[in-house]
Amino acid sequence: MANKRIMKEYAEVTNNPPAGCKISLENEGDMNLWNVVMDAPSDSIYAGGHFKIVIKLPKEYPFKPPVLNFKTKLYHPNVTNDENGSMCLGMLRPDEWKPPNKIADVLKLVRTVLAAPQPDDAVEQGIADQYKNDRKAFEKTAKDWVSKYAK
Repeated sequence: MANKRIMKEYAEVTNNPPAGCKISLENEGDMNLWNVVMDAPSDSIYAGGHFKIVIKLPKEYPFKPPVLNFKTKLYHPNVTNDENGSMCLGMLRPDEWKPPNKIADVLKLVRTVLAAPQPDDAVEQGIADQYKNDRKAFEKTAKDWVSKYAK
């Protein structure tokens, strides 16, 4: 049984979704597993890409943070380059998460980080180094991956 907070937030984000986001449930009746299709910001190198994200809300939500995973491969210094597609976001760390935070805020931050990678807070150091030292090569690979995986 989902808690009232999750049900309220789900209603809010489906009635008034954050920019570039479509939200649905993975399975009808399971309010703790959300699917998000996020359109990359049009002014980013990921423009034109559609990224599938799964959000898992723990039973203890909002007292514990949600877990967010990209299911679409993404060449980005803040997203793990593996089958998990975990994103490094400060607000999702257990020590930084605050119960007043909402999923809509998380999604807005994800879109911001998509548009402006944070190489100093990277989970993929090689990609972060390339972003800092050879931006042209980084952008070419990122755009290739959008074409290959995110259309």
